[in-house]
Amino acid sequence: MANDRAIGGAIFGGSIIGIIVYALLLWYWGPLIVEITAFVGVFVLLAILAWIGYTMATTPPPEPITDIPEMSPEKPASEGSAKKS
Repeated sequence: MANDRAIGGAIFGGSIIGIIVYALLLWYWGPLIVEITAFVGVFVLLAILAWIGYTMATTPPPEPITDIPEMSPEKPASEGSAKKS
């Protein structure tokens, strides 16, 4: 539990530092940083979509289910033993 709190604190601190660094980069090199950020965002989104498409295109279809066991309604055990008198 304490390890989870330490990891959470590190993620929180790293995120705050990342926000500050990004803000400073925007302050000094605004248009370039916005262009790079937009490119990386679109690239990541399209890469994920390409990965999903490739996986769907190359995965063989599942085998059809042919032997489905027949289900018959069974009587509960308590019902059969209670009526034996």
